[in-house]
Amino acid sequence: MRLARLIPVLLAALTASLASSAFAKMVARPVDWTLGGTTFKNVLVYDDATTARRPGLVMVPNWFGVNDTAIAKAKMIAGKNYVILLTDMYGAGIRPTNTSEAQQAVAPLYHDRSLMRARIGKAFAQLKAEAGSAPIDLSRLAAIGFCFGGAAVLDLARSGSDVKAVVAFHGDLSTDDPALARNIKARVLAINGGDDTITMPQVPQFTQDMRQSPADWEFVEIGHVVHCFTETEATATTGNCRYNAKAAARSYQMMRDWLNESFAAN
Repeated sequence: MRLARLIPVLLAALTASLASSAFAKMVARPVDWTLGGTTFKNVLVYDDATTARRPGLVMVPNWFGVNDTAIAKAKMIAGKNYVILLTDMYGAGIRPTNTSEAQQAVAPLYHDRSLMRARIGKAFAQLKAEAGSAPIDLSRLAAIGFCFGGAAVLDLARSGSDVKAVVAFHGDLSTDDPALARNIKARVLAINGGDDTITMPQVPQFTQDMRQSPADWEFVEIGHVVHCFTETEATATTGNCRYNAKAAARSYQMMRDWLNESFAAN
C-alpha cells in the first residue's frame, strides 16, 4: 500500500523536474540605459536552468558592437558559469556592418578616452543593479573585452573601479594617460597574439605603464597568432585578423583560471 501511494508522488516529481528542464533556457534579455543623452541597448545573458548566484561579467565585444554574433559568443562564454552583460558602447542605432562603419563608431571613444571610461563605468554600475533580477553574485564581478572591447575593459580598470578582475583578448593596449595605471585595483590579464601587427607594438608602453600599478597583472603573448584570434567570423586565411581555434580555447581557459583565482582572493 505504501509503495502504491508513493508511485504517484514520484511520478509527479519526475514530471515537474522534466518540465523545469524543458523550459530552462539561455536568457538574452534587453537592458537599456541612458547616459549623456544617449540611449544604449545592451543584452543580459545567462542560463536560467539554475537560480544559483554566479559571477557577473561586463563583456565588451569587438568594434562591430552588439550583434547576433556577439550575443552567441556571450552565451557560449556564460554557459552555466557566468551572468554576462553584453555592453553597447556606441548607443542605439549605431551598429556597424563593415570595417569603415566600425572605424567611424570607435573613433569618438578613442579620441575621448574619458568618454570611453564613463560608458564602461556605467555598464559596470548597471551590472551591479541587475543583481536584483538576475542570479549575480555581487562579490564576484569582472569585465572581459575583445579587440576594441579590450581597450574598454582596461580603461575600466584604469578608472580605479572596484571590479575584481579584467581580461582583455587581443585588445588595444593604448591609453591616453599612462599614470592611470596607478589607480588599478583589479587583477589584469591581457592576452595578445605574438604576430599581431596592431597590438604588439603597444606592448612595451603597456608593460611600462603596468609596472606602476600596485595590482596583480599579467601579459600573455601567444606565439604565431595574429589579431582577432577568438573571433570565429574572422575566416580570412591571410592578413592580421584571423580566428585561431587553439589560441581561442587556450585563452578562454586562461580567462577562467584568472577569474577563479581572482574571486577566490575575496
